[in-house]
Amino acid sequence: MHASSAPTRPPAPASALFSAIVEAPFGAIGIRTAAEQVCELVYLPPHFGAQDAVDATAERAAGQVARYLADADFTFDLPLAAVGSAFQQRVWAAISAIPRGSVRTYGQVARAIGSAPRAVGQACGANWFPLLIPCHRVTAAAGLGGFAQHDDEHGFHLGVKRWLLTHEGAAAGGTPWQQQAMWP
Repeated sequence: MHASSAPTRPPAPASALFSAIVEAPFGAIGIRTAAEQVCELVYLPPHFGAQDAVDATAERAAGQVARYLADADFTFDLPLAAVGSAFQQRVWAAISAIPRGSVRTYGQVARAIGSAPRAVGQACGANWFPLLIPCHRVTAAAGLGGFAQHDDEHGFHLGVKRWLLTHEGAAAGGTPWQQQAMWP
């Protein structure tokens, strides 16, 4: 049989990449687990449906994500895989210290850790654990800023950031990003 005539396996559905998928008001959140740790959370567009957990860690993570989506005061307690450079971990620790309902600018975080705003923004974009490390609480000085390595003002990811900030009550402070539309 010639190699080109061999039967091919159809590609796995995108949902097979995740250990669980939790539906969210803005779409869904994909959860990846391995070795009894959460390896990554991913914001997914609305066409992704819920997917049952494939292991105990994914089930625990999915339950906690759902609790956060219902109650912004919920505190996560999940085993996270060790990822990121020492610098990224410093940025993520500073971000994790921002209280729910509050925001800090990239510049404020940079000053707190002795760095530059652009470097803080890059570390935010490299965050493997959004929600758990709440990079949505970091904004530009004069607006929303980027989110999850996206900066399209009317795009899906900035819509997620707006939803998360509103969910956490950050909108009450009259921040500049409020002037931007909630959804495209």
